[in-house]
Amino acid sequence: MNEPVVTLAVITAAVAFVSLRFSNPALTTQSFYQGQDASGSTPGILTLTFSQVTTWIFARSIMNAAILGYFYGIVGALAYAAYYLSFLTGAAIISSLRFRHGFGSVQEFLSDRFGLAGTTSYNFVVGVRLLSEVFANLLVIGLIFGMDGSQEYVASIILVGAATLGYSLLGGLNASIRTDAIQMSLFLVVLGALMLVAISSGTFDVPAMMATSPDAASPGWILLAVALLQVWSYPLHDPVMMDRGFIADRKTTMASFYHAAWISVLCIMAFGLLGVWAGMNKIDGETFVPTLTRLIGEWPTLLFNVALVVSCMSTLDSTFASTAKLTVVDMRAAEPTVANGRIAMALFMLGGLAMVFFGSKDLFGAVAVSGTASMFLAPVVFFSLWMGRTDIPVWSYLTAFFSAMAAAILYFTESSGYTNLIGPLTGLEHKYAKLLVLSVMTLAIGCGAFAIGMITGGARPRLAPGRA
Repeated sequence: MNEPVVTLAVITAAVAFVSLRFSNPALTTQSFYQGQDASGSTPGILTLTFSQVTTWIFARSIMNAAILGYFYGIVGALAYAAYYLSFLTGAAIISSLRFRHGFGSVQEFLSDRFGLAGTTSYNFVVGVRLLSEVFANLLVIGLIFGMDGSQEYVASIILVGAATLGYSLLGGLNASIRTDAIQMSLFLVVLGALMLVAISSGTFDVPAMMATSPDAASPGWILLAVALLQVWSYPLHDPVMMDRGFIADRKTTMASFYHAAWISVLCIMAFGLLGVWAGMNKIDGETFVPTLTRLIGEWPTLLFNVALVVSCMSTLDSTFASTAKLTVVDMRAAEPTVANGRIAMALFMLGGLAMVFFGSKDLFGAVAVSGTASMFLAPVVFFSLWMGRTDIPVWSYLTAFFSAMAAAILYFTESSGYTNLIGPLTGLEHKYAKLLVLSVMTLAIGCGAFAIGMITGGARPRLAPGRA
């Protein structure tokens, strides 16, 4: 390995050691599953905000934002940043779900409204999402350290994954939140240093970057439209975000969501601008990473990779904490003990490894499929949560669910080249254009089914009373 890679490995080991050092053993289920410290206290605003941001700025998010900026200009960066408006819709969801209606979890709400069909379908979707998060972040770790299939690739995935799993097993959600605050602080320092290097180059021309997406038909604009459709349902299907909406008081919780929104948008836009800058200075046939390395040098590129590693670890530990809560507490698959939560974490780790070594390597594809699948929850948010309707029949919910699953599967097969059904029917060939069509259709079918069910469901219309 060359010297920068060796340095990165040392930094990664140091981050893992510090994370382990600050992870207190979870002695109670409240600490392991609900994030309380040894005295029973919940996180403050700064800690919870940093935890929200660093768990949502995934390693793949950094790469996706930069690469979309690289290929599509400023609108590519904006399109990915738009997904982080999910913190605002997520705040509205938690405000209604927990503080207006008084539910203690998403599963409790769906069970109340749609029974077993509601919880079973939701648990399936979020389980797949959590598994994809383990896969995606392990994959990025491998690609940072070596070529696909190389010894460095395999070793880094196993070692970093094992280290992160280790301190996650030790402290559960409390360890995740404590280490998130430390990792986010390091992340901000690294990002600031990286931006200073780029700005001091003399070619980091922000006004010129603002003019890099003049084509209204650019796939970047289409992806921006997709993001603005999917942010209404995306938060509800993300258990990492939702779990953090139930552990602190109302003031702390709402403030953490609002602050996480603007901080995360700024961070993602910073990485997106690095991509735009690289795209403006690329050479024919060059990809993003070689272009960035040529522009800022190997050692500053090390900072970019440090940011990726830190975001990988912070997302992985939060994902492990949420997998434990999902399987043991929410699904009640086993007795809600700390030991059973640790077993669930280990099983999801093994599942993520299997996907890395035997699955697809399309990082944005995982985001798009997950976002499309989540859209069955949009009418749930609009009608059952915000409008407070309790007279929506189960068939309406199932119609929304199966249409979203069909759209997600179809997008995966179309973007992977297994099928070509949408192109001949619509004349659209780019995968983002197809994704927009599928998103619009899914939202229309789901909301239509809920509206019809509300009118013809047979139950007397009523509004859900507040339970808080």
